[in-house]
Amino acid sequence: MGIHGLTSYVGEHTQFFTDLQLRNTKIIIDGNNLFHRLYFESNLDLQHGGDYDSFTEVVHKFFETLSVCNIDPYVVLDGGCDLSNKKLVTLKERAKDRIQTAYSISRGGSGSVLPLLTREVFKQVLTKLDVPFVQCFSEADRDIMALANCWNCPVLTLDSDFCIFDLKAGYCPLSYFQWRNLSTCKDTRDCYIPARCFSLERLCSHFSHMNKALLPLFAVMNGNDYINLPALETFFSKVRLPIGGSQGRGRKHVRIQGLLHWLSRFADPTEAIDNVLKYLKKHEREEIRELLCSSMKEYEQSDVNLEDFFQNGTYESEVARKLGLPQWVLEALAKGNLSPFISDALILRRTILHVQVENMQRPSAHTVALPIRQVIYGLLLNVFQNLEVTSPSKQSNKLPVVSEFDRIQKTLKKSFVSTTLLPLDFCEDPLSLATLTEALLWDPCT
Repeated sequence: MGIHGLTSYVGEHTQFFTDLQLRNTKIIIDGNNLFHRLYFESNLDLQHGGDYDSFTEVVHKFFETLSVCNIDPYVVLDGGCDLSNKKLVTLKERAKDRIQTAYSISRGGSGSVLPLLTREVFKQVLTKLDVPFVQCFSEADRDIMALANCWNCPVLTLDSDFCIFDLKAGYCPLSYFQWRNLSTCKDTRDCYIPARCFSLERLCSHFSHMNKALLPLFAVMNGNDYINLPALETFFSKVRLPIGGSQGRGRKHVRIQGLLHWLSRFADPTEAIDNVLKYLKKHEREEIRELLCSSMKEYEQSDVNLEDFFQNGTYESEVARKLGLPQWVLEALAKGNLSPFISDALILRRTILHVQVENMQRPSAHTVALPIRQVIYGLLLNVFQNLEVTSPSKQSNKLPVVSEFDRIQKTLKKSFVSTTLLPLDFCEDPLSLATLTEALLWDPCT
């Protein structure tokens, strides 16, 4: 997710952090944050499709350093998009921004757009090094929190939402994780990585010992990747937020500090929400109360038991279970054998194709692979299952479509892609997703 302006705000307040000598511990790593940071901070090629050899070396060195310090890493990767579509607006805005950045890079300008295969190379290195990893069914934040609290170990990420999650062992920002600066204890000669750990208790203590249960309400009101309620601007335009000390570097920091001071007056979220609603129109109040309460649940632990996956290879998700997906699909997604692109196409019937640095005057490079994607969509959406064998013209009206977001020159465009109907002699029986892997191994000559 991500809370607007919070990372830079807490970064200005060293009193919110404790210094760590990280060694002899498990650590839960936000995989998406890590491979982005390792690629960008290593000054690797961005203009010519990616420098995967050098990236592989960097990832190797990172995990070798953890091993020297007797740190056991467990990497957790994001999966497909949220099923509720709450983040779709944010995802489209980010895609638009990446198109402009990719254009800038292609013309010799500045910016950062991750090469297409970085994630896959990262997973290959993890597999080669026997570093345990899991790919969650959707966004991984709440699953990471649940596992970290289960094992009472810190989380390594650079996601400001982890300033809100109630983590037993805290959150270590990647920006303060000095893995390239390996150090040695004077007494034991043990190696350690200098790091800083964000302290929720120190943050709350700074704001008049506020109840930490108020922090999810702060995150929702301040704005994150899921929530941006225009009605709350009425609240901010009418309320007089206390400043309480330094105003920070800009308006975002002033709002963050003022809102935290204001919320600290209340005993719990219920009392705080009641006072927020006083500033809104009467006919809006109950709807906003419902939205605030439901949005705060995004900061609760998930029901997914990642400990069971890392110990027994079993990935159970209530959301995935309700969708009725075959077990082989769930296992392949969790092990990273299928990409999030697959679950997005299968469940949401929507994909956002990754932007890359290329000649923006020419068609997107993804265009050449369209026939392949159409076959994949056809296999996933099981076009045989409810399709009567009739004339091709009647069949085409019933074929499902997938909406794809890709660029046309420097503009993000949505197009509707029809699935490809496989030849009727491809398999003796109608294809089903449950038996798809068996069907693909079937030899029509036998």
